[in-house]
Amino acid sequence: MRALTWQGKHDVRVDTVPDPEIVNPRDAIIEVTSTAICGSDLHLYDGVIPGVMAGDILGHEFMGRVVETGPKSTLKKDQRVVVPFTISCGSCFHCKKTQYSACDNSNPADKQDLTEKQFGHAVGGLFGYSHLTGGYPGGQAEYVRVPFSDVGPIVIPEGFDDDDVLFLSDILPTGWMAAENADIEEGDTVAVWGCGPVGLFAVQSALKMGAAQVIAIDHYPNRLNLARLMGAKVIDYTQTHVLEALMEMSGGHGPDAVIDAVGMESHGFAPDTIMDNVMQTVGMGADGGHVLREAILACRKGGRVSVPGVYGGFLDKFPLGAMMEKGLQIRTGQTHVQRYTKELLHRIAEGEIDTRFMISHRLPLEQAAKGYHNFRFDQNDWTKVVLKPGMQTAAP
Repeated sequence: MRALTWQGKHDVRVDTVPDPEIVNPRDAIIEVTSTAICGSDLHLYDGVIPGVMAGDILGHEFMGRVVETGPKSTLKKDQRVVVPFTISCGSCFHCKKTQYSACDNSNPADKQDLTEKQFGHAVGGLFGYSHLTGGYPGGQAEYVRVPFSDVGPIVIPEGFDDDDVLFLSDILPTGWMAAENADIEEGDTVAVWGCGPVGLFAVQSALKMGAAQVIAIDHYPNRLNLARLMGAKVIDYTQTHVLEALMEMSGGHGPDAVIDAVGMESHGFAPDTIMDNVMQTVGMGADGGHVLREAILACRKGGRVSVPGVYGGFLDKFPLGAMMEKGLQIRTGQTHVQRYTKELLHRIAEGEIDTRFMISHRLPLEQAAKGYHNFRFDQNDWTKVVLKPGMQTAAP
């Protein structure tokens, strides 16, 4: 089959690789019909996530058609399914608490030591996201083996196009959980850093949950315009002092809740950002923490901090004193996708949630390298890239 493989920093290629096979009775094989490039994939593309090996198949946002099942799979051949990026067994301590991304059994035992020493506990398994999370081949491919297929995939009824539901695999539930983690109350002011796909879905979700105003912070004009069209007020951080603006827009209190939808690779020319970038370049294992620092400083006393942005290393200059003295609550984590898929599918069906607005480009799988390059280096115009295996020519 054809699949997108990682070969090194800013070097991804579509290669011919072996077809996946059933290896466990609960497995299923999916023929991929749509797969997307996620902002988290850019961390791999930029070489800041350890544990990625040359030849690894990338991609964790995908859906498709069931072509083969193991004897204990609950799926049936030819069903259309969206597959969560989190791999979950459904029966461990955490899965029973619907903390699916913390599954104890999805990351193989021989991989668990890689994160147990760094994080205190082994992380759960993810598709296409380094050997730290299990080394599972990802979904930017023609076919994928789906472990625990009786737990993860959601069957899609007739009447939905791929574009309607593809983002149930990750970014839609991630944006929803980001807003949920912010404990939004009616009348709240919510600030969201980053108007990439997760940030935009967090804006949409916060408004659905009753926020009186959502303030979106970015610097790309097109992404800020998308946030504005969704009902958010916007701040271009290159033109405005963010902390001063947020205080003014929140009546002098600061936002009730803040959402960091950027993560470890925050950009810009703030002194702390430049120092973080230097430390990343020389391999010191430091995450870029400008956004998280700024969000903590901006949040009102007694407020809530939600962090869907990906972090994987160590954060220098963390404002621990501000967090403690202001009595802030912080919630973060990989998304418990399976907790949200049914509700969000219902909201899509009822027309409450739009997902199509996010897609800026559709490309054949064979042009995945082009998609990565442009998504990374032209983020104003390339807001979300969907790859289509078997597609012969790029759509206009």
